Amino acid sequence: MSIAIEFKSVTKKYPLYHHITGGFKNLILNLPKAVREMKQSSFVALDNISFIINRGETVAFLGRNGAGKSTTLGLIAGVLKPNLGRVTIMGRVSPLLELGGGFHPDLTGIENIQLNGVLLGLTRKQVAQKIQSIVTFSELGDFIFQPVRTYSSGMLARLGFSVVAHLDPEILLIDEVLAVGDANFRRKCLEKMKEFKNKGVTIILVTHNPADVDLLCDRVIWIENHKVKMDGKRAEILPIYNASTQ
Repeated sequence: MSIAIEFKSVTKKYPLYHHITGGFKNLILNLPKAVREMKQSSFVALDNISFIINRGETVAFLGRNGAGKSTTLGLIAGVLKPNLGRVTIMGRVSPLLELGGGFHPDLTGIENIQLNGVLLGLTRKQVAQKIQSIVTFSELGDFIFQPVRTYSSGMLARLGFSVVAHLDPEILLIDEVLAVGDANFRRKCLEKMKEFKNKGVTIILVTHNPADVDLLCDRVIWIENHKVKMDGKRAEILPIYNASTQ
């Protein structure tokens, strides 16, 4: 099988910024020391993690809040860069990482579809060919002509998933957005993801819902304390993970 995603000894840190406790005079008098301390003060989101995801796999990242799951997706999407190690991505990434991500609040739903389609790699002609299907899938009705700042979180989820679902993705990243919206639309999203899976799309899912993992995923990567705790078949890892969260 060909590789879609490879993390090799990846570490990601975020700087921690502290209040200046001694005042600006103290800061100026001890500037080299203060700068050195600020550089050394950081939060490690991922600590030397390695894994390979092959093309066509459907993989869930599980772990408690703050474990490093969303940072992992950000590195795959290319919106973050590792401090150490190497991230290799082989294929076009279609990310759906947050509600309203990439949407301009003052543009209408239809205008945001056109904008996002181009930003995610389609030509204007391709967007025009898909726009009716996207609108129909979203089930937003006349709200598609309203500014997205008037949308609820569920409506944003509908619009975001509808755009991504019609991009013919090679690597699809989904971060918790399936938890938002009504049951019927959520069911439709799951059916679309099954369709992608059958077509050989590589799907990376972050969710706190074990039922979604059980339904969609072949493999689980469990991140705990910013390291990979377990990596293997869903049937082996999911029961252990569920027991740990009880």
